[in-house]
Amino acid sequence: MTLITLTPFDLALAASLVLLLALLSWRLRLGVERQLLIAALRSAVQLILIGFVLKLLFAQSNPLFIGLLALLMLSVAGYEVMSRQQRRFTGLWGYGIGALSMFLSSFSVALITLWVILQPAPWYTPQYAIPLLGMLLGNTMTGIALSLDNLTRTAWDKRQQIEAQLLLGYDAQEAISSIRRDALRSGLIPIINSMAAAGIVSLPGMMTGQILAGSPPLEAAKYQLLIMFLIASGTGLGSMAAIWSGSKRLFDERQRLRLDRLTK
Repeated sequence: MTLITLTPFDLALAASLVLLLALLSWRLRLGVERQLLIAALRSAVQLILIGFVLKLLFAQSNPLFIGLLALLMLSVAGYEVMSRQQRRFTGLWGYGIGALSMFLSSFSVALITLWVILQPAPWYTPQYAIPLLGMLLGNTMTGIALSLDNLTRTAWDKRQQIEAQLLLGYDAQEAISSIRRDALRSGLIPIINSMAAAGIVSLPGMMTGQILAGSPPLEAAKYQLLIMFLIASGTGLGSMAAIWSGSKRLFDERQRLRLDRLTK
């Protein structure tokens, strides 16, 4: 099967559809045309730049450069987690909880996959390591952001209920246990929906890309299944780590609810 190469004109035609959507948003007064155009521009610049960077990495396969790119990806993902929360933790905690949770989950799952399942030689081969880590970070980022946002917003809204339970003798983690469970569910729902609908309602992005690039459909399906299992485990582990750290941060050593540690 011959790979169809896209030209700048092809991409311009696709971009015109986004411009049409922005025009309709302006006409209907939806108020999202500016964000839509900025997001489209950012995605174009970022993807083209990362394309050049990956081309250099694939040619050199230098573990130092690969590690630096991985840390850059983690840093940006940590910022995105923080920025998506309505009430985030103040100070370095607002950034650190999300970034550390993604590091513990996404990096550990990626390393296990490279060492045990895929076993490329060398194990840090950028063709496998960077796309794998990128997909894990991107999806784990969404789950952790949803979980933390749900945790902090609900704790703020139900602060009187939590404090009443503390007065009745519950310890901090018992008083917030139901909120913590709901927060974890909110982080896991997107990946559960994606797995449930894969293959029937939709063809996932990686599988579609491989098929368009000429890979056998069954081989593309196996790789997509591997990635979805990895994303589910990474998202679950990352969300659990974030919720555990966040729920501990909401209380002090005397079991008092400390909402002053959240942004107003």
